[in-house]
Amino acid sequence: MTELAHFLKFGGSAVSYAFLTGEPPTVDIADLLFKEVRLTGFWLTNWVRQAPLPEVVSTYQKLTVRLPLIAGGVKDLEREVQWLPRFAPTLPVTIPTVIATGIPAEGYPWAWAVHRWIDGETPVEGRLGQPELLARDMAEFVTALRKANLNDGPSAYRGVPLATADPHARAAIEDLRRTDEPIDADTAMAAWKEALAAPPWTAAPCWVHSDLMPSNLLVTGDRLTAVLDFATIGVGDPACDLIPAWNLLPASARQIFRDNVNVDDATWTRGRGWALSMAVGQLPYYRDTNPIISDNARHVISEILTTQIG
Repeated sequence: MTELAHFLKFGGSAVSYAFLTGEPPTVDIADLLFKEVRLTGFWLTNWVRQAPLPEVVSTYQKLTVRLPLIAGGVKDLEREVQWLPRFAPTLPVTIPTVIATGIPAEGYPWAWAVHRWIDGETPVEGRLGQPELLARDMAEFVTALRKANLNDGPSAYRGVPLATADPHARAAIEDLRRTDEPIDADTAMAAWKEALAAPPWTAAPCWVHSDLMPSNLLVTGDRLTAVLDFATIGVGDPACDLIPAWNLLPASARQIFRDNVNVDDATWTRGRGWALSMAVGQLPYYRDTNPIISDNARHVISEILTTQIG
């Protein structure tokens, strides 16, 4: 708190939301006197009890809560808390804003976070009115993220070599072979082997989102307005951020996306491999429980295998 107060302007306020360290918050006497900095506390329960009901309802309608479902999700949340504020000024679209973080309480066992609500609609593959516009917007986001000049980034979830997904992808293709899904498993395996044969990324690691599924995007009138869920952000091979070419964009807009992200043949092929490995894993896992993800997986597999056959 003492260091934070140094950065406040004249008359600024430092607000303490919690008592995690057990140490009392302090403000340097110079900031207190000469800058007239204020130190105050805030406890959400008090505000809920005292504020008019319309104010409480209006405020909650502008917020979302990030609640990890497993213990491992806490690290993802911490990654967002650390990096979202640093990326917000560098990207061409809105990304989540962390308003507050919470601690385990009332039977919930892990840390959690509150984000500001972002308006928009989730794009759906095959239902884009002007996919060429979205292709350019996606490329602008991917390129801006890739060029971000932020040091000490963690390893991205899918920024690793494509070969790390090989055992999972092969097993998933065999799982699909045993289902009634109308998918040619031999062609899928051939497409996977082709992606694996692409030369690996040898340049410096780039910043990547690494989970650009349609459900993590928001659009308004076929223009990209926001990207969500930065739990997997980090540095690595930029190929993993090419997956919208197959999970969202139609063939007519795919080349526009590729031209604007400006990647070589090997990176494009690895990106197709990431899209395929994700889809063949998602389809057998979600086909009876999540129709949105499973339908998207079928779409991806169809787009890639059609290209493979052609």
